[in-house]
Amino acid sequence: MKCFVYLLESLIDGRFYIGQTDNVEKRLKKHNDGKVFSTVRRRPLKMLGFVEVESRKEALQIEKSLKQHSDKKLKFIKKFRPDFEWKK
Repeated sequence: MKCFVYLLESLIDGRFYIGQTDNVEKRLKKHNDGKVFSTVRRRPLKMLGFVEVESRKEALQIEKSLKQHSDKKLKFIKKFRPDFEWKK
């Protein structure tokens, strides 16, 4: 089953959210409908992009790695927002 690792940006505070799903459009709708606890106060959210992977297992591994390693997270963000820089 194909899965996706995606990047959202909050239009309220400019912060990012990384997640994984097997249906990008449906997942974005859930986020913007307030059905995802971690982003409910950061709506509306915009999909910046996603990468397709071969399995849920791979998607979960990538998501975890991106969330645990700031250098990998920054590289993932810059893939979709090349102008992005960490605020100091």
